[in-house]
Amino acid sequence: MFPRTLQERRKRSLTWVMGTIPFLLFGLPPAAAQEKPEHQRLSRGDLATTLEIFNLWGEQPGPKQQVVKAAYEFLSRRPTGTVAELVEDPEFRQACHQAGLRYLGGPMLGSLSSEGVAIWLRTLGPGEIRVQVEVDGKWKEFGPVRSTREADYSVVIPLNGLPPGGVFPYRVLIDGRPVEIPDSAVIRTLPESATRVRIIFGSCMHRWGLGNPRLADQIRRRKPAALLLLGDTAVQDRDNHLGLHRFDYLVRDLTPAWRELVAEIPVYVIWDDHDYFNNDKWGIPKGFTEEDRQGVWEVFRQSWNNPAYGFGPGRGGVFFATRVGPCDVIMTDGRFFRKKGNFLGSDQLRWLKEELRQAKGAFVILASSTMWSDYVSAGKDSWGVFDPEGREELFRFIEDNRIGGVLLISGDRHGARGFTIPRPSGFQFYEFEGASLGGRSGPPVTQPDWTTQLYGISGIYAFSEFEFELGSTEPTVTFRLFHEDGQLLFEKVLSRSQLTPPAVPKRPN
Repeated sequence: MFPRTLQERRKRSLTWVMGTIPFLLFGLPPAAAQEKPEHQRLSRGDLATTLEIFNLWGEQPGPKQQVVKAAYEFLSRRPTGTVAELVEDPEFRQACHQAGLRYLGGPMLGSLSSEGVAIWLRTLGPGEIRVQVEVDGKWKEFGPVRSTREADYSVVIPLNGLPPGGVFPYRVLIDGRPVEIPDSAVIRTLPESATRVRIIFGSCMHRWGLGNPRLADQIRRRKPAALLLLGDTAVQDRDNHLGLHRFDYLVRDLTPAWRELVAEIPVYVIWDDHDYFNNDKWGIPKGFTEEDRQGVWEVFRQSWNNPAYGFGPGRGGVFFATRVGPCDVIMTDGRFFRKKGNFLGSDQLRWLKEELRQAKGAFVILASSTMWSDYVSAGKDSWGVFDPEGREELFRFIEDNRIGGVLLISGDRHGARGFTIPRPSGFQFYEFEGASLGGRSGPPVTQPDWTTQLYGISGIYAFSEFEFELGSTEPTVTFRLFHEDGQLLFEKVLSRSQLTPPAVPKRPN
């Protein structure tokens, strides 16, 4: 049990940090800061490496491996290949039949509210999908929704009107027949006025972290309201080869640990470089076209269950804003619109300011796929290197408007590190980077001049959590960093007042 009062929890947090942070920052061997050879090898996208990753956490049945092989043979030869074309291939259909597959992906939960969620599913050809939810011993039905070739046989079924604050088993029917889904598949709606909510986040799961059953099980045990993924998830360096983008998502959806996780925990996701085009790429990379960029966007949109995707078809982007309990969650896109000296693009920055201005929750989670701070790797791919003026404009906007409860989260730099970002006003932002879902080694854990660092790990599987508490006293948030075995690695308690900029004199224009 964790201490309940803010004073006790602050004392516990400080004592723990002072007693153990040297291990976190310095206790890893020097090799942990370097890229491990097995991760370099697993970054390859050929069939043999894909099958190695598919079996990394336990040998998969032979028929399922044949499905992966048939999909790769078909899609790798088609740079613009679609799932709709794949399911018409006789060899692939035969492999699915032998494996007993009646659908290709999901159910994946998303768009949580106090009265429901949305469910994403990908079918094996056209079909009519219904979802049945058990409420008070009776089955309430939603749908039907038809999966179509035009949508690459992906569908999203909204489930609204469920009682708040409940746990509900559900089942999925395709053409009237129930399909086998994970035993863990349940829907948890939030109370109408949630006073205690957990949100888990992280990035850089890549392909090998998808199948880690220990990590997935620990996340599920925490029973979070949502899982925020900040990029580099499932797709690995496929550039404009849309067939292989779709192939990587198909392998994701055949991975047992991933299937169990997303059938129970609502997922919200943005992309980073590796699931956008390739390492460190942004905007329209050299040698590619606007058509390529829109194609990658379309594959992403059809493969996830977000409440929105940027400005939608034609304009693109994958940013969005939503509400999860007491939090406004704002997920930004630092890839699609980025240009030299302009990280988000002017239109997205205007959108972001308006969302911040309208935020109603006690806290705001503001997500970037890359780091807000410039310490790690000399700021490689960070806000400050690409757009220091834009970052300053955004921070000043938050301060000038006294937008309270803002928590900065980020990813990209493999490992997990936290920093404060001091401001001239005496206020400081808190950044929690959690790029450890893939257990990958990254840049150095710390450096002597990183004087504002909170924690740092690399080379181990870990995940990050916020727990929000709203009661009769001041709202608080507790950040926790967990090892894949459930061990608490770091804890930090903050009150909303600590996250609220002070009143400052109005700055001149």
